[in-house]
Amino acid sequence: MQIFQKPYQQLFEHNKFMCNFIKDKMQSHKERWEEGNEPQDLLDFYLEFISKNKNDSDSIFSEENMVQIVVDLLIGGAETSTTTLYWGLLYLLKYPDVQEKIHHEIDAILEPSQMITYEDRNRLPYTNAVLHEIVRYSNVTITGPLRKCLKDIVIMGSPIGKGTLLLPNAHSVLYDPEHWKTPWKFNPEHFLDFEGKFVNNEAYLPFSTGKLMDQ
Repeated sequence: MQIFQKPYQQLFEHNKFMCNFIKDKMQSHKERWEEGNEPQDLLDFYLEFISKNKNDSDSIFSEENMVQIVVDLLIGGAETSTTTLYWGLLYLLKYPDVQEKIHHEIDAILEPSQMITYEDRNRLPYTNAVLHEIVRYSNVTITGPLRKCLKDIVIMGSPIGKGTLLLPNAHSVLYDPEHWKTPWKFNPEHFLDFEGKFVNNEAYLPFSTGKLMDQ
């Protein structure tokens, strides 16, 4: 890849900038962490793991891996989170009735000065449904990450050999009419039962399958 000309070389320059930025942050965290303070964030906890496993030759915890993990988080989360927020604001502007319902639910359940936490999602079913519908309907990732087939399989009559690289199509499930009442409309009711309680949908796979699918 190093022999390619611009704009490919700019990718390496940007990556180097990000890595150096994270290394600077890591150094400041190391200085603070060595003072005996309690871990406050990902870098602090990772540095603690590096210290605890420094005598383990098979340990995967290293400063190099930590830098790459933070780079992956920034690349994988920054743009998608920003774009999803953009779409969310646009949907609330287009559907003022949805915005009004969210406002009413928050006012009714939470105190005026109370900070909303992740745990409050269970107390705010409509708001939680709207957030899920924003992610479903905007579909900012379009496809999931590449996966390698571990054995020969057949999917819908098509044989797929072991070692084949697969690119999951999120579009096929997020707009599947068999799983969504109005797949091509912004509709928070997709995530609510007849009592107004939040319910998930097995076709809600905006980030493919795995630990993130239930978040």
